[in-house]
Amino acid sequence: MRWKTFVLWCALAGLWLIPQRMIFAQDSESAIKHVLMRQVEAWNRGDIDGFMEGYQNSPETTFVGKTVHHGWQQVQERYKHDYATKESRGTLEFSELTVRLLGADYAVTTGKYHLTRSAAGGGDASGVFSLVWQNSKDGWKIILDHTS
Repeated sequence: MRWKTFVLWCALAGLWLIPQRMIFAQDSESAIKHVLMRQVEAWNRGDIDGFMEGYQNSPETTFVGKTVHHGWQQVQERYKHDYATKESRGTLEFSELTVRLLGADYAVTTGKYHLTRSAAGGGDASGVFSLVWQNSKDGWKIILDHTS
């Protein structure tokens, strides 16, 4: 009798945990997409510092594009240098976003970006990106950005 009761309680606990994991995954995905939305808003108002709030402020933060930049400060300087004017920044859009959790504290996002710019600003630019995220006391932050 005790064995059957134990099995029943384990089964019920398992059923309770499945929705909890699904809720955690949905909450994490929503939080990450919210950070990306805030980045787009900051970019489109010309606020590179606000855009950088999505990145972990760490010397370990890495951006990989045509070159590799290590450290939050270097990544920020790259954005400020390469997108110094409103024309060069254009209007940013993200699409085809997917979020995959890699445990409780890490995730990967893939997607596409599009910059709508005038010819004087360099013309439109599009590409793909993958982002590695870490969940910390400050929320979800990008620790690795690979954009091409």
